[in-house]
Order: sequence, then C-alpha cells, then structure tokens
Amino acid sequence: MELKISNTSNVVLALFLYLSLIFGFLYNENLNYGAYYDWINSSSRVISDFSNNFFETFLNYDDYGHRHSPIYLIFLSIFLDLGFTVDVIRIIHLHISILLIFFFYKCLKLNFHSIDNKYLVLLSLVIFLSPTYRSLSIWPDSRLPGLLFFVLTIYFFLKFKRTNAFKYTWFICICLIISSYISPNFSIFFVYFFFFFLKKFELYKLSLLILFNFLAALPIFYYIFILDVNFLTAGTTPSLTDHAISLNFNISNKLMIISSIIFFHLSPIILNNKFYKFFLQFLIKKAIILIILTTILAYFFNYQVAFTGGGIFFALSHLLFDNDYLFFIISFFSIGFVCYISSLDSKNFYLLILLIMSNLQNSIYHKYYEPLIMIIFFTLFSNVNASNFLQKKINLIYIYALSIIYILMRLYKIQYLV
Repeated sequence: MELKISNTSNVVLALFLYLSLIFGFLYNENLNYGAYYDWINSSSRVISDFSNNFFETFLNYDDYGHRHSPIYLIFLSIFLDLGFTVDVIRIIHLHISILLIFFFYKCLKLNFHSIDNKYLVLLSLVIFLSPTYRSLSIWPDSRLPGLLFFVLTIYFFLKFKRTNAFKYTWFICICLIISSYISPNFSIFFVYFFFFFLKKFELYKLSLLILFNFLAALPIFYYIFILDVNFLTAGTTPSLTDHAISLNFNISNKLMIISSIIFFHLSPIILNNKFYKFFLQFLIKKAIILIILTTILAYFFNYQVAFTGGGIFFALSHLLFDNDYLFFIISFFSIGFVCYISSLDSKNFYLLILLIMSNLQNSIYHKYYEPLIMIIFFTLFSNVNASNFLQKKINLIYIYALSIIYILMRLYKIQYLV
C-alpha cells in the first residue's frame, strides 16, 4: 500500500488536529477522565491561592494533596496576578503544550537524516491524538510542561551526540533541571545522560557538571526535607480515600504493568516485518526463560483494581474475567518485548530501568508513559531499526490507527465503565 504524503496534506492535517484540540477545549473534552477533576478539585484552587497568598500556600502546599511540583502552578498564578481569567490561562497553557510537538519534530529531524521530512512531520503530529496530551493540555497539569523540557533535553542531547561539544552539556543539564523541577519524575534520567558525559570528558568538566546539578537541586531538597513540604506523598490513593499515597517498591507490579503499557504503545512497531521476525525469533529462543520469569513475577504480583490505573491489559483482564489471568498471559509477550528491546543495546536496558524507577508510587497510569514511550523510542533507543520503520509509509498509518483505537477505548471507558 502506497501512502502519498505532501507538505500540503501535512498542513491540512496539522490544522485539523489543532482545531480538534480547540474544539476539545471549548467542549471540555476529558479523555483521561481524571484530568478535569484534578484541575477542578486541586490545581485551579492552588493557582488561585498562590495568587492570593503566595507564602502561606507555598509553605503548606502538601496540605492540598497535590502530588505534583508547585513550580508550574506558581508560573500559571502569575497570569492570574496579571488579571487573566482562568479560561485564558488554560488556553495559554494549551498553546505552550503545542511546543512539545514542535520540539519532538526537531528531535526527529536531528535523529533521522535520511527520512523524508514530510514523514517526520506526520509522526510528530500523532501526539495530537494522545489522550494524555489532549487532556493535560486542556486541563493544565505539570506533566506536559515537564515533558516539554525533557524533550528539549533530548534535543540538545542529540546535538551533543553529533558534535561532542561541551557547551551542549549545559543546555542538557539546564533543561533537565527545569523539567525535574516541574515534574520530579524526570530527574532520574540525569543518570542516563551523565553516562555519556562520563565517556567524553575529563574529571574537571565532569566535576563542574556534578557541582552545577547539585547546587541546582539544593532548593528542592530544602523545600521537601527541611521545610517538610513533602508533596510527593501527599493526598490519598485513588478509590481508597482513607489510604495515604505510598511508595511501592514491588518490582513485579512495576515490571508487569509498565512493560504492558510499553508493549501497547509500541505495538505498531511489531508490524514492521523485520522487527517482527527478530522479535519472534527472540521469543522462541528465550521462551523457557521468559515463562519462568513471568511466572515468578506473577507470583509476587499484588496490584489492586482499587489503586486504579494498571494499564489497558490489566483493566481488560479484570473487565472480561475479573481476574489477572489474561493479563499474565499478555505479560509473557510484553516482558519478552521489553527484554528484546534491552537485548539490542545495553543503553536501552538502562533507559527502561529508569522508566520503571521514575514511578515509585503504588498507582501506575498510562498517562505517565504516553506519549513519553513513543518519544523515547524514536529519539533515545538504540539499534531498534526505527529508521527502517519510518521508511515504510504504511507504518505511519498503524501508529495513527492505534491512537484512534486508544481514543475510542477511552471514550468507551468514560461512557460505560466510569
């Protein structure tokens, strides 16, 4: 099947997707369901309180039960101080969020020199169809601006890989620091980028980078540990209002659920004949090991429906059979998929470990990894043959098809299950 793509068709598609987001804004679209309620019950009130009484709100921020950093909410409160209405602040946030798509495209341009620019544009535009992106751009949340600065971090990292210029390490660190201040879960990825610095620079330059990042981290450490405003574990577990948010280090829960989410969002990649062939060979060759690993993980798995989230396959297993068995079967393939990606390059393994470590709380949601997984796959994963995938134009249709299917699944859940 030949897919014809032109610059004009990309412009039309971009305009259509942008307008769909504006219509979603006007009609209070809420594909992630919780995004609206997080905004109404928490974020909008915090912004208002920051505007009315900054220091009292800042020093008692954990009392709001808001598990995100206050930095972006403080930024939005400035617009309230300037006399903007809440709806105008929301539309400003929406357009800030669009920068995420633009810089993802810029990363793709740096990473794929041989791919027609029109296809890179088309790939970047698919983020418009991400339920997480749509919901969190319509109902302001810290995660999208945090992801925006993380993508900027990747952009400068790709420039660094091409040039080895030390100046880009400062841009990488600055963008990652801002990303971490907005959304602390991204801070864990400093380990990954520093690994590359370690191989390129002498001790003096490395010491400067470590000192700079240490000093930049001091304010947040002071805020959390000295002032004791620990927003990271504030609030309650969803659907268990008498249970405080807790950190959960059950590796079985993390590996099985997060690998299933990764498997779902990267499933179009498997449709690539070459990728499918090698993945299938890997599954057959490692079948016994994967069965043993999946069985051990399933034995220690104790994620509860009451935590909410859990990913599509976990939810589907309980919706259809009211148990984990279907989820465990799918886990064999999702864990195999993650293991196969890891086997292609050790750096992929480190990235996947950091992805798992970035979520320490007991509830695990798709929104934590969408569209992050796709962005990382096409920018940071090594030896995954992404260039070959993009050269087959039909593969772009598969990605768009999955995005539309996911939207329909979200609509079904909101209409009939919530």
